[in-house]
Amino acid sequence: MAKKVCLALNLMLVMAFMLSACAQPTAAPQPTAVPAAPSAAAVQATSAPAAAGKITVGLSFSDFATERWKNEKDLMSKLLTDKGYNVVWQEANHDVKLQNDQIDNMVTQGAKALIVIAEDGDAAATAVDKAAAAGVKVIAYDRLIKSANIAAYISFDNTEVGRQEAKGVVTALGMDSGKWTTDNPAKVMLMGGSPTDNNAHLVRAGQEEVIKPYVDAGTMKIVADQWVDNWDPANAEKIMENVLTAQNNKIDGVIASNDGTALGALQALKAQGLAGKVPISGQDATADGCNSIVKGEQTVTVYKDIRLLSPMAVDMVDKLLQGQPIDGLKSFAMADLTGDKTKTGNVMCNFLPVVQVTKDNVYDQIVKSGFQSYDDVYRDIPDAQRPPKP
Repeated sequence: MAKKVCLALNLMLVMAFMLSACAQPTAAPQPTAVPAAPSAAAVQATSAPAAAGKITVGLSFSDFATERWKNEKDLMSKLLTDKGYNVVWQEANHDVKLQNDQIDNMVTQGAKALIVIAEDGDAAATAVDKAAAAGVKVIAYDRLIKSANIAAYISFDNTEVGRQEAKGVVTALGMDSGKWTTDNPAKVMLMGGSPTDNNAHLVRAGQEEVIKPYVDAGTMKIVADQWVDNWDPANAEKIMENVLTAQNNKIDGVIASNDGTALGALQALKAQGLAGKVPISGQDATADGCNSIVKGEQTVTVYKDIRLLSPMAVDMVDKLLQGQPIDGLKSFAMADLTGDKTKTGNVMCNFLPVVQVTKDNVYDQIVKSGFQSYDDVYRDIPDAQRPPKP
């Protein structure tokens, strides 16, 4: 009988050990990046758990396909963390509804301030108005959100961007040289950015301001005018292919609105042997854009020192949350910012200057300043044709 009791006890101990081994606690999940495609999981804000007592700041990005946004996410996250804030961020993959849901979610999580790069300035106003009503300070970062409830809008002088793009192409075409006449006008294509981005319309306004005298005089003819959804280079390439076909390759210049669309259009121009023969503009001074310029393909880009914008946004958030005054802001009417007279209210703004960059000054403006690396800008350029390293 004693042996049977001992066996039973031993069997119970073995079973208990096996059950405990199967029930080992799992490690806490680590923060991960948002899925590339929109999904229900993408609405959940990405961050480390908020430390007790830390104020949360949310970063909302339209996309990460645009080269600059990932870099600026990293920089703003670091600067905010260094100031003692907890940071959450989200990327909407060009999905307007998803971005609004993500903004709502960050407010629900307790974000007291938001920095928003809007996919659609009209649509984002819905979530931003709700956030502002909840007492959240919202900064429209580089793209206007069409709501008078934002705390501030910071960007570059986007109309001047358009002017400098058009001036670069006008100069390269020699529009003032007498070469072009009413019988032989320069055939120019306008390639706008994303129609949902207010900046694209401000850029276009600057472009049209420069080319209007030539169009009115009949020495320049706009043979195509297209907008590129999402600023997508692949879309730009297809649009350029169609325009070249329609015009029998007779295009003298392309005023494209950023480096991505310019490089997309250049793929179509290369296929027809026209790269380097047709002046083309861009903006952002991307590594690929600047490399194309030194290769003699892209003609001009517009340099916006984004290294200044992220610290400005972080400093502004900090002062807003601390109730301190902010220097450098000026009031602009929403109607003037949008070109839409039905828009009401005023917005506090700060616009940074821009610089036109061509082959002549890319080394001084872009490489020597450290904005892009020497090796990236002069990639595939023979050593004999490179300037000395700075």
